[in-house]
Amino acid sequence: MAPGMKQIIAIVRPFVAERVLEALRRAPLEGLSVHEVKGYGRQKSYLDKYQDTEYSLAFLPKVEIAVWVDDLRVEETIQRIVSAARTGRMGDGKLFVLPVSGCPS
Repeated sequence: MAPGMKQIIAIVRPFVAERVLEALRRAPLEGLSVHEVKGYGRQKSYLDKYQDTEYSLAFLPKVEIAVWVDDLRVEETIQRIVSAARTGRMGDGKLFVLPVSGCPS
């Protein structure tokens, strides 16, 4: 990967993952990966509603979307992700922005 790159990791609710991927479809990305993950944050012991079913679990299902973008596209990419993923409820997810120092060919 070229210098001046960032990795953006978005941990989102499963039902908004497709919306996020659609929002990123036309974004100028260098790469993208998607993983199903489980975890918890501040909502760890709260009842949550997922696809019209209430449940209480220690680890909640989430989707991790990692994208690699040029430094100049970081803010635009973050805005696309937030706009697609935000529901306004606890547990919407997290965003992490990391520098990419290089990747061997």
